[in-house]
Amino acid sequence: MNDKIRWYKKLGNFLKDVRAELKKVTWPSKNEVTSTTIVVIAATVFFGFYLFFMDVIFAWVITQFKSLFG
Repeated sequence: MNDKIRWYKKLGNFLKDVRAELKKVTWPSKNEVTSTTIVVIAATVFFGFYLFFMDVIFAWVITQFKSLFG
């Protein structure tokens, strides 16, 4: 029975510590979130197209090698 009481006390202390740490967090502003989100989306689209075209080019090169040596 003592273990259950200690367990609940530990949980309570943990939740208090979590709440205290969350008060220390510096949250980003709406403008910061918007600008970084745009950057992430743009980078994702750019690298998606880049990888797609590199895949197409390498596939073409491999088929050319197969047709020459195969």
